[in-house]
Parts: sequence; C-alpha cells; structure tokens
Amino acid sequence: MIKAALNFFEKSLDNRLTGFPSPFGWMKCTSPGFSLHGDQILILHKPEEFYETLLAGCNNANSRIMLASLYIGTGPLEEKLVHTINQRMNSIEDIKVNILLDANRGSRGKLNSRKMLLPLVYNNKQCQVSMFHTPSLRGPLKYILPARYNELVGLQHIKLYMFDNNVLISGANLSEDYFTKRQDRYMLVKDCKELADFCWDLVNKISSVSLGLDHSNRLYPRSYHPYKYSRKTYIKAARDKIWGFYQNYMKTSFYKLPENSNHDSWLFPLLELPPLSVHQDSEVTRKLLESAEEGSTLTLSTGYFNLTDQYVDTIIKKSVAQFKILMAHPSANGFLKARGLAGGIPDAYTGLALQFLSKVKSNEQDGRIKMFEYIRDGWTFHAKGLWYTPPNSNLPCLTLIGSSNFGSRSVRRDLETQIALITTNKSLRTRLREEEDNLIKYVDEFTPEIGTGPDRRPPLWSTILAHNTRNPFDFYTK
Repeated sequence: MIKAALNFFEKSLDNRLTGFPSPFGWMKCTSPGFSLHGDQILILHKPEEFYETLLAGCNNANSRIMLASLYIGTGPLEEKLVHTINQRMNSIEDIKVNILLDANRGSRGKLNSRKMLLPLVYNNKQCQVSMFHTPSLRGPLKYILPARYNELVGLQHIKLYMFDNNVLISGANLSEDYFTKRQDRYMLVKDCKELADFCWDLVNKISSVSLGLDHSNRLYPRSYHPYKYSRKTYIKAARDKIWGFYQNYMKTSFYKLPENSNHDSWLFPLLELPPLSVHQDSEVTRKLLESAEEGSTLTLSTGYFNLTDQYVDTIIKKSVAQFKILMAHPSANGFLKARGLAGGIPDAYTGLALQFLSKVKSNEQDGRIKMFEYIRDGWTFHAKGLWYTPPNSNLPCLTLIGSSNFGSRSVRRDLETQIALITTNKSLRTRLREEEDNLIKYVDEFTPEIGTGPDRRPPLWSTILAHNTRNPFDFYTK
C-alpha cells in the first residue's frame, strides 16, 4: 500500500520539484516535510559534544524539554542531566517535560532508568515520564523471559531530543558510554518550530499508548494496556493514534511546503513501527537505495551488521550505486566481553558479514560493494545511517540519520525513526562530507581473508545460528 502511494504521488508532482535534488523528488510525498536553511543544521562529531548539547539544551529551555530514548543510565553523568532538568523545572513553573523510554530496558536492574527519573516525576504537573511496552511481549512469555532477554521481543528504540524549538537527532542513548567513548551520530536542527512541534506531538502520541511512571515508581496504563488488553484491540488503538496522526500531519505539511528561495534544505521524518504493522521507513530506505544513480556513492553505516534479506537483495541486485558499508570491528562492538552467550555476538557478526560478501561475490558485484570495519582503541562503534553522494561530486546531498540499524529487528520488532535530510547547501554538504570522513579515518577494509583469519573465527554455536536464523543477533543493549 505504501509503495502504491509513493508511485502515485511521484507521478503527480513533477511540476513541484524545481530546485529539489535529483533523483529524490519522490521524497516530498513520503512523509511530512520541513524546509529550512542549511545554516540551521549543526553536525556534532564527538560524544562529549552530544552530552554538552543535552545539558545546554535542558539548562536553557524555556517552554519544553523532550527526551525520547531507549533508556537513561545510572551514573554520575546521567545524574547531572536529570538534576539539570529538575533545576530548570524549579526555575520555570510552566515548562513542560516529556520523557519516553522503553519499559523493559528502563526497568532492568535494581537501580534503573525509572529510579533515576523519580525526582522529576514529583513535579508531575510539569513532567510526564512514559514507558513504551511492546504489545508482542504478553501472556506466559512475559513472565518466563528474564530481564534483558525480554528485550529481544521488541523495544522503544526512537532517539529524539528537543529543547524549545531545537531538535537533536541521534542514534545515541542517554548513558555514560554514549557521552564518552561510544561513537555515534548527532545532528542539531536549530530554531525549526515546525519540526519541533511535529516531534513533540509524535512523542506525545506514543506516550499516550505507553505506561506512565508515577511517584511511587509504579507503571500504570495511560489508555489501552499494552499486554493486558487483547493484542488486536491495543494494536488498532495505538496504530490509529500514532500512524493516524502521522498521516494527517503529512497531508497538511505536504501541501504547505514553502517555496522559499532562502530555504535550501528539507527534512523528512520517517517511521518504522513493526508491532503496529507500519513499515514506512524501510520502504523509503529501499526505494532510496534503488533510486541511487549510476556513478553515485552510498555509504551505509550500522553498529550491528545484520541487514534484512530485502536490503541485501536491493543492494546487490537492484542498486547501481557504489557502496561503502561501515560496521563495527569485534573490538568496537558494544557486546565485547559481555557475559554469557552475548559475549560471542561480536564474532558472530563477522559470520553475517562473510555471508553477505559471499553473496556479493557470487553476483559479481565485489567491484561495486566494499565493507569496512571501525576499529579505534578504547572506543565502540554505534554510528548508523546513510550518506548519498551524487555522480561527479564528492559532497553528499542526502543523509539518513536516526535510530535504525537497517537490521532485522529494526524492521520486525522495534519502534524506530529516521530523518532524511536533503540539501543543496554547499556548506552543509561539506559538513556532511566531514562527518563521513571522521568515521572513515578509523576504518579498515573487511575482506573474506580477514574475516576467516585465525583471530576471527566465531564460536561454533554462533556459526550454526548465523546460517539458520538472524534472531540470536537481535540484541541491542549491553
């Protein structure tokens, strides 16, 4: 259905695409669109810049603060962030704070995200803390699966941070690793009220079908209960609220995209809501991969290399672009030295990468598609997204940035969002090139010879599972 809509609108809008970068005119009809000037977009490069921007945003906000993440950590840096928000609420009586996390990840352990946020909940007239619980985890399974393993079923994985009319888009969570030595991506959109209003409303819609956190550290349903109501009832109600809001917003924002000569950049928020049967982001991503022109270059980055069969098929058989695929070296994987079976996951991703390269070679595409591993002493790699560089240029004109890892759980289990940025602004394109280069300078090419070396042989159990199912590699968080 989404494909049909894309094709219909693409054909009907040829007369409105003047000045819009080819070959992506169809992006105007895939989602709500927001135009702005490229100078309103700031690209951050370092984890400490991400943390400093969060603190500054919370400390300077006057009307609203919104944090949507998988979880918030429990260390001193996270305490300082919570304290900063609390101070701001005490200083400004009518400021609104909206925080959305995942219910299972946020409840893991005795000291967890819920306890960290209790000081904010005491100001319950100003602050709303919501915990999304996947409707897929219910019945006996909910009580059988232990903490952490229950997160395999599905998560709230969206990462959006907002302060007044400034929106910080990232793939990073709110914990010490992401503030110090876990490389991610971060894009700050400044003074864009239209985008900020959209993000605020979107998170409010998700929060309305989530569990609320009260001052006694109890979770209660805001409306429909995600695992006590029938699955069908909850999914229909949640889909109507979230996807219904999105579609209505798209209708109004689509026809109001300003034809402003000073605006040279466009932002398109994309949604993937697998529990609610919404797969818009993955459909748009696949169309983008297919639309890339011959002679163009696509750099695709993921912290966890586990591409879906559809993405693999599109990259190898349907795209004509040159590909650079970035992934974490086992030493830069977040599961390095994890306890139990999870400790074998970094090496297991090597097996998945080797399978992919085998398909690339068998289809005679090894001259067009290359893989690279991020390796940096003491650092882990969590950067995800995509950069598109058109033919006869070395500057990207499009990027995808957000929470999706382009893997199986991103399209089958978790709530995800990405922002597609398209720009003709030379300064912004140069900064996108710098962002990509700052990652590439720490990569080495990954080849079958490297992947089968004596120091890269994965455990037998992971090799067997890699050949039979992708589900064991659906971990996200350590």
